[in-house]
Amino acid sequence: MTLQSRLDAFKADFEAGKPPYNVSPSVIETMHRATAELIASGAAGNALAAGGKAPAFTLKDPEGKPVSSASLLADGPLVLSFYRGVWCPYCNMELQALEAALPEFQALGASLIAISPQSAVNSRKSQRQNKLSFPILSDERNDVAAAFGLRFKLPDYLIELYKSLKNDLPAFNGDESWTLPMPARYVIGQDGIILYAEVNPDYTYRPEPADMLPALKRAASWATI
Repeated sequence: MTLQSRLDAFKADFEAGKPPYNVSPSVIETMHRATAELIASGAAGNALAAGGKAPAFTLKDPEGKPVSSASLLADGPLVLSFYRGVWCPYCNMELQALEAALPEFQALGASLIAISPQSAVNSRKSQRQNKLSFPILSDERNDVAAAFGLRFKLPDYLIELYKSLKNDLPAFNGDESWTLPMPARYVIGQDGIILYAEVNPDYTYRPEPADMLPALKRAASWATI
């Protein structure tokens, strides 16, 4: 089953209010409204695209160790996933799919990291819950997401909904900004040029891990020239 098939199946059950979700139609309507408004805003058009230069960054892993994009790129191309947090089931399914694809990335000389705004303790939970062997990095205040053009602020009505659902982003992230990254996937070459970019303001859609393999294969072939 593809990643998107899994996501679609979950979405169908969630929006139908099947146990254990039991969400009301008004909740679904509010979520749909927020997604539609983010799409209509054109925010995704501001994100970095293939052919652009990726900004350098250094972020901390769950143990507080700094990890730099420069050090990762010194060893090969980089697969980079921006996700919302451990509280997002769509993100967790994506992380699991990336973990399953990790051997293919590594065979092409690439490393994989995922970035979210959540605190170290919740990054550890992401790794443990999804049985991940690749690094999860904490992007405080979504600053790196902003550098990639991915950061957005939740509208007030969605903040109120999240609060009613006990989805307390300030507690998850240690940040009162109520911002999130649009889910995004990048392949970055060793020269810092973006070889693949996929950004979707609808968080229920994620690219397949295999979609990045052509870019990684091109990077591998260039490295042998």
